[in-house]
Amino acid sequence: MSTEISTRRPSHRPRSAMVLAAAALLASSTATACGSDAATSGASSDTGRPSAPGTGGTTGGTTENGNAAPWQGSSSGSTSGTPSTPSTPTTPSSGPRQVRTAVYFLHGEKVSPAPRTVTVPTTAAGALRALLDGPNRYERSHGRTTAIPSGTKLNSVVVDRHIATVDLSGRYDDGGGSLSMQARLAQVVFTATRFPSIHKVQFELDGKPVTAFGGEGIILEEPVGRADFEDMSPLVLVESPMIGDTIRTPARVWGTANTFEATLRLKITDAAGRTVANPYVTATSGTGTRGTFDVTIPYNATRSGAGLLTAYWDSPEDGRAVIEDTVPLTVKR
Repeated sequence: MSTEISTRRPSHRPRSAMVLAAAALLASSTATACGSDAATSGASSDTGRPSAPGTGGTTGGTTENGNAAPWQGSSSGSTSGTPSTPSTPTTPSSGPRQVRTAVYFLHGEKVSPAPRTVTVPTTAAGALRALLDGPNRYERSHGRTTAIPSGTKLNSVVVDRHIATVDLSGRYDDGGGSLSMQARLAQVVFTATRFPSIHKVQFELDGKPVTAFGGEGIILEEPVGRADFEDMSPLVLVESPMIGDTIRTPARVWGTANTFEATLRLKITDAAGRTVANPYVTATSGTGTRGTFDVTIPYNATRSGAGLLTAYWDSPEDGRAVIEDTVPLTVKR
């Protein structure tokens, strides 16, 4: 699947948005009870959620460059939004194999992925426990927060027919208004569905099914997926690279977007504060329908060090830049 990239400003002529037709990659699911996964089978789909290649159902990871987009199928590799090539174990071959995945915190009021390392095969449980631990110091210093109450515990994860039943402690629904409740649900859903074997999530609190969540009574009678939390996703969601990652030229950037005429921009700023790339990118769909993008961007950094990836789109009304997210990176020459 190709994604259009250009340095020229597109002309905004009225046209209908392209509709993404993605084949759902069927990966073996895993069931986890109190953190252990067991394979199951089945199929499901969730509009707006990229399906991803996987290793053993719920394993997966990310690398700094060369990541395959989650909608590009492979029999080996990673979680949704991660590379199709197998992740390099971070432990000796004689020890437990570890891979990188993502957990979703909040940047402003929208979800934003952050990298985490989990141990095979308890990857879904490991990712959710990492999510409950909250952002680290570096991530907090760059505006990443969480709506999940401190002290929330994961009781179990059971995956069956691409639906994860996530049982959390009662602390999970304490306090907060409607936005906080929506945000904490979205954080769990996006983190779980990063894995290709999980398409949707149903919630339990201390073993009891949740049909209405929190004081606002958010209805959860059916399993929910990413499309149910479109308002919690930025119009340009960069799935890779993630906060704190290192990039080298050419940098591969991919994610999802729902912008006017499917057009967006990806600006890379180097350690000297210089804009070294700022191409126009066209996703597979937009203007009300979330599509995907996957581009490789060459750049010429003047100095290696702390840089920034800015995802934005140009307003069709006045041409101003509408910034959707910023991703702090280490930019290498």
